[in-house]
Amino acid sequence: MSVPTPRIVVIAGPTAVGKSALALDVAERLDLAIVSADSRQVYRHLDIGTAKPTPIERARVPHHLIDFVEPDEPYSVARFRADGDMVLAQLAASATPVLVVGGTQHYLQALVDRIEPPAVEPRPELRAELEAVAAKDGPMALHTRLLHLDPASARAIPAANVRRVVRALEVTLVLGRPFSELARRRSDPRPVLRLALTMDRGLLYRRADQRVDEMLAAGWLDEVRALLAAGYDTRLPALSSTGYRELIAHIHGELGFDEALRRIRWATHAYIRRQYIWLRRRQDYEWVQADPAGYARAAQMIERYLAGRDPGGS
Repeated sequence: MSVPTPRIVVIAGPTAVGKSALALDVAERLDLAIVSADSRQVYRHLDIGTAKPTPIERARVPHHLIDFVEPDEPYSVARFRADGDMVLAQLAASATPVLVVGGTQHYLQALVDRIEPPAVEPRPELRAELEAVAAKDGPMALHTRLLHLDPASARAIPAANVRRVVRALEVTLVLGRPFSELARRRSDPRPVLRLALTMDRGLLYRRADQRVDEMLAAGWLDEVRALLAAGYDTRLPALSSTGYRELIAHIHGELGFDEALRRIRWATHAYIRRQYIWLRRRQDYEWVQADPAGYARAAQMIERYLAGRDPGGS
């Protein structure tokens, strides 16, 4: 079944490379909407640590699929796809072109590539049981169980990514079929122009470290304290992302501040490496340097594509 689709450009790339800045500039100039494909920016109250667009930025350009889910509300790739389809249908009806911006590969795959996530609602008791195994025996014990049940998923998901390992096991156990087999189902992908921003890896790591410092200076630690004071369970997926879990450990006296900061930086660099691995496997992204010349080239390609012309033409 076809789905309503506006003209879409995807701006992907690793954390801190400058996706949001480019999207905001181009969207404001060309009167576009921005649709976020970020798995953490969907949550309310997680503002600083997710680098969510500020109210001023959202006033400049319409943003969609951010800041609309409570931290303790179950949210899945399947629900994101449904929410995204609804937003894109509305934008198609108003003939508004779209920049889909993000670095969460599963969200991009679901929304743009039309991969159909397994329709399995979260099972809290099963998740708690699996998470207890990881807490007691270590992530590798849980990953070994996945390796026995679904070798393909185990090869694709690092043992350290406990949340994804738990999800793969959850779907496999509930449906009695390998998660990897179910995750390959897809409908026709949307026609899009795909751009991926990049820069020197050392410079990118330094930019990411600087952004962490800026987040902390902007009150990130107080944001985490407020979430804990509001009674949110620290085991929630919303609070499992990089930075939040380390700062929670610091607040609980389990990590010194310097060690928490070191771990945040290390985890961010590791995430950047994983994002590059995924993007490098794709053959359909046009790579663009994240510098003034690259931004100008990207803006020209976007403008040409949205006008129905060859984006690589002169």
